[in-house]
Amino acid sequence: MDIGTYGYPTPAVKKIESYYDVPEGVDIRGRYDAEFAKILTKDALKFVADLQREFRNHIKYALECRREAKKKYNEGALPEFDPATRYIREQEWVCAPVPPAVADRKVEITGPVDRKMVINALNSGAKVFMADFEDALSPGWENLMRGQVNLKDAVAGTISLHDKARNRVYKLNDQTAKLFVRPRGWHLPEAHILIDGEPATGCLVDFGLYFYHNHSAFRRTQGAGFGPFFYLPKMEHSREAKIWNSVFEKAEDVVGIERGSIRATVLIETLPAVFQMNEILYELKEHSVGLNCGRWDYIFSYVKTFQAHPDRLLPDRVQVGMTQHFMKSYSDLLIRTCHRRGVHAMGGMAAQIPIKDDPVANEAALELVRKDKLREVKAGHDGTWAAHPGLIPACMEIFNNNMGNASNQIDTVKREDAANLTEQDLLQIPIGTRTMEGLRLNTRVGIQYLAAWLSGSGCVPLYNLMEDAATAEISRVQNWQWLKYGVELDEDGLGEKVNKDLFDRVVEEEMARIEKEVGTVKFEKGMYKAACKIFTRQCTSPTLDDFLTLDAYNYIVVHHAKEGPVKALN
Repeated sequence: MDIGTYGYPTPAVKKIESYYDVPEGVDIRGRYDAEFAKILTKDALKFVADLQREFRNHIKYALECRREAKKKYNEGALPEFDPATRYIREQEWVCAPVPPAVADRKVEITGPVDRKMVINALNSGAKVFMADFEDALSPGWENLMRGQVNLKDAVAGTISLHDKARNRVYKLNDQTAKLFVRPRGWHLPEAHILIDGEPATGCLVDFGLYFYHNHSAFRRTQGAGFGPFFYLPKMEHSREAKIWNSVFEKAEDVVGIERGSIRATVLIETLPAVFQMNEILYELKEHSVGLNCGRWDYIFSYVKTFQAHPDRLLPDRVQVGMTQHFMKSYSDLLIRTCHRRGVHAMGGMAAQIPIKDDPVANEAALELVRKDKLREVKAGHDGTWAAHPGLIPACMEIFNNNMGNASNQIDTVKREDAANLTEQDLLQIPIGTRTMEGLRLNTRVGIQYLAAWLSGSGCVPLYNLMEDAATAEISRVQNWQWLKYGVELDEDGLGEKVNKDLFDRVVEEEMARIEKEVGTVKFEKGMYKAACKIFTRQCTSPTLDDFLTLDAYNYIVVHHAKEGPVKALN
């Protein structure tokens, strides 16, 4: 593997025999495949390229604004409600009415876009399946393009899979969940597609290819005249929502469908965004179908936002739940904001997965899920997320029992009490302890998740929880924060300070534990050592990288050249 200018590996380059038919200015460096060519048609690529050319400067400006905001927070400022947009928060206005096809979203299942997952999730009994090109997917070329093929087949209703090992055929039921698609965040490039010599914006590739091929069939078969439907991740400011709104308008105009056909739910999963919820809905007024509590990323963002604030250190990540005051305030304000504006307020993820070999532990885990979902529905949420089909009946039962025949609680639970929540409520420092076990768990989960991600899996079962990039991010930034400020541990590590020596010892011991848990053969074959190197470097870096996956992405890019020499991976 060659090392590039910045110490990252340069993409491997392999020669290919066939090539995609591309419009002017577009260069595809990903492997040629006849199935992928049905997605990467000249017209679809022109649609993506037009989006890129029209919006790339807006995107660059939005990302520059993020950097400016980070600089401000690092100099001691705190996020706050913007005085300039007070009129948006105080005026009475509502978003466009919710499309009837997605009025009922009591339980939504999420997962990556691999073929078996898509079929099982659509058949799961959930109201919605959020097909994920973002945190639950390792964004290698094969995963992304096969995902587009799978979603096209799903929208057409023709998707099937013959599992030869199990001698079982998977296909869609008559009744399926409604499909939402989550593209990547603004910050992630698509290095396999160059437009005018620079990498395409990942989310415009994800959105553009899916929308172009599926808008007509989706509106006919799933959306009852509306759609397609999307989830939008990682936003920090309403200016980013404004770009999405413009993208939607252009897409609708290009294919000739009514304004407001496309609908999107925005994940409120960054701390700055909680102060912009009204403004985000306002920018997407014609295209909004709610907000969602992306709680794991929200915790990650709290640490990242306050990376230069030693007075705001988090306790162990397992202690930062929705009963912490700053988390409860965020959820309550989201419900109040959404219902005031006439759209869904979606709850957070139940990450537990069934424990098949331990009925007692399984029932205890299910009881935790029930308690969490009961809290959500009583607070006023209109629906919730589950990571595994096995949780759907329990989640559905809680929401049905508490909502009766109603599709949602938009008109019945207004949460006017949350109007009094202040900036201090949203920023209150969480209480709890920082322990050696917390440091160890962060390290163990972070390394194992990253090893799976480098091997092509973005959604990983670890210790009876379904982990995605968000939980790995919490692990990384918390380790970084504790190391930077020499945190003194409580309980099992009483009096020990987190420093480089201690961390090196923990990494060594946790790597030995991982090898013991997964077995030496799998350990040696897997990407654990590479993952350990990246994770350790990120945790001990003098400056905190914005995203773990942005750094690690360089390790999964493989370029295929039309002609010329071949660079092979070592």
